[in-house]
Amino acid sequence: MWSLVPLLGVAVAFIAARPFMVERRRTAIGPAERHGAKGEFIQLSQGVTHYRWAGSARGPVAVVVHGVSTPMASMEAVADGLGRLGYRVLMYDIYGRGLSDAPGGKQDRAFFLRQLSDLCAYHGLTEELTIAGYSMGGSIATAFASEYPHSVKRIILIAGAGVRINETAFTRFCRRVPVLGDWAHAMFARTQILKSISKKGANRQIDVVFQAQRLALARRGYLPAILSSRREMLAEDQEGDHRKLYRQGIPVSAIWGGADPVVPLQAVGLLGLWNRDARQEVIEDADHGMPYTHGKELGDALRATMRD
Repeated sequence: MWSLVPLLGVAVAFIAARPFMVERRRTAIGPAERHGAKGEFIQLSQGVTHYRWAGSARGPVAVVVHGVSTPMASMEAVADGLGRLGYRVLMYDIYGRGLSDAPGGKQDRAFFLRQLSDLCAYHGLTEELTIAGYSMGGSIATAFASEYPHSVKRIILIAGAGVRINETAFTRFCRRVPVLGDWAHAMFARTQILKSISKKGANRQIDVVFQAQRLALARRGYLPAILSSRREMLAEDQEGDHRKLYRQGIPVSAIWGGADPVVPLQAVGLLGLWNRDARQEVIEDADHGMPYTHGKELGDALRATMRD
């Protein structure tokens, strides 16, 4: 019996180490993955950022920020809608997603605002910006406007986090529990994400987003980035930021999905309580993936909430 103890110890050590060993064997983003990609790449203070311009060749600038697990390709309909309204649209991959680098460290408020402020500084964007954010991108947009109110003309929240968010039991456990939560996320999050995306979507844009997520799961840094973002940026309650934006008179447009299991409709009432000037629209049958599942309806809602 005692001879089995060392073997049991080895087995336990292997199980504990396995998901982290798998993560280390994944391929980091590099020139091969970026070759031929649409857009440009720029070295910023924390790493290489993938970006591209869309929409009108002239006009006011709108910066579009995607969510926690999707790349900027998920925001094509948003960019198109803003382009039709006359905006010149800057899209980018946040660190750890798409074709941007995946630097280590906490993915908190300061981390994401540094990337966005670096990108804006590179392009000489200092004022009159519209920032449109989807899901966690809504948290980033809100935080950026709160920190740099002199630079922002308006923010647009699309199923924006920072107001009210629901979590699965798995996500809550991984976020709240150190060490064991890290192991569980490294071990099972890939399977959870694959279950949430189908092999074939209802339209081409959904297929593009799902394929990008499947590719991301094979890249080093993607899963750790999601967990760190959930523990940091997505854990923020942004009531203080929204009340500040109200006091400063920065217009807020918000679009919600009526069938969204992640950001529930209670967010409509809460945002209205924090900022009674916020213009809000609900797409009744849209779930959390509305930027790539309900592009036309989202464009209509953008026009409605931004009508002066």
